Amino acid sequence: MPGRHNPTLRQRRLGAELRRMREQAGLGGSELARALGVSPAQVTQLENGKSSVSADRLRTIAAACKCTNEPLIDALADFITSRGKSWWEEYREVLPTDFLEVAEMEAHADRLYTWATTYIPGLQQTEAYASAVFSRITPPVPQHDLEVRTAFRIQRQHAVRGNGIPYVSFIHEAALRMQFGGPKVLADQLDSLAEDSEKQAVSVRVVPFDLDTFPGAGENLMFAEASVSELATLQMDTALGVLFFDAPADLASHRATFSRLGSLALPDDESRKFIRSIRDELRNRYE
Repeated sequence: MPGRHNPTLRQRRLGAELRRMREQAGLGGSELARALGVSPAQVTQLENGKSSVSADRLRTIAAACKCTNEPLIDALADFITSRGKSWWEEYREVLPTDFLEVAEMEAHADRLYTWATTYIPGLQQTEAYASAVFSRITPPVPQHDLEVRTAFRIQRQHAVRGNGIPYVSFIHEAALRMQFGGPKVLADQLDSLAEDSEKQAVSVRVVPFDLDTFPGAGENLMFAEASVSELATLQMDTALGVLFFDAPADLASHRATFSRLGSLALPDDESRKFIRSIRDELRNRYE
């Protein structure tokens, strides 16, 4: 079977977990290949996510690697059996792959956490605010692409809400005050954010300026918890694009970051009042 040219995020993650399983067993690629009766090149293809693997073959690999973590093996088997065309596939070859992979990560999460320092998280942006965020890009995004990117972001929100995925949003005061599209757009965005915080399965917590220190990373982050802790994923927005991390050390570090944010951020009710106070400040300026 020919290899995949562009494996999806989930396919690459399955391959990475197979490689991690092999390395934890102290096996080289050639050793695992001999145990499976395949070529070393086939093992490499599997671990790069460029070759498919059946659930039965997965369990054979786990046995060869002496992996006894049944919850992890079952979760990886679910990666294989839960195939099917997903809503974001209609945007393939229309939007950058980064957009699709974030939606794929969200769709398979058991719980989502975000940390926003420069702008409101994509999962909570209004259409006007999202459009303004995309409009700031240099060189400018063509109007058609701008509209598609904005529509995709709104569809991501509907998908997460529709699936009932619990979501905790930590937002620094700087992101609440940073203007995209002007004061009215921001005021309407803050109004929408406050309303969103009252929905079931959504928590919005503000980290104000007056803390003694700046907690966590400076980049906007999303942490997607999975059915087993080993399969969590960290996504980071950077000026060069979206980055994904799944190494155990990265996951542990950012779990600690979100735990710290939970201890420092204002409670939900106080956060909602804080957001509305900034909204009122803005409206007093332009109304």
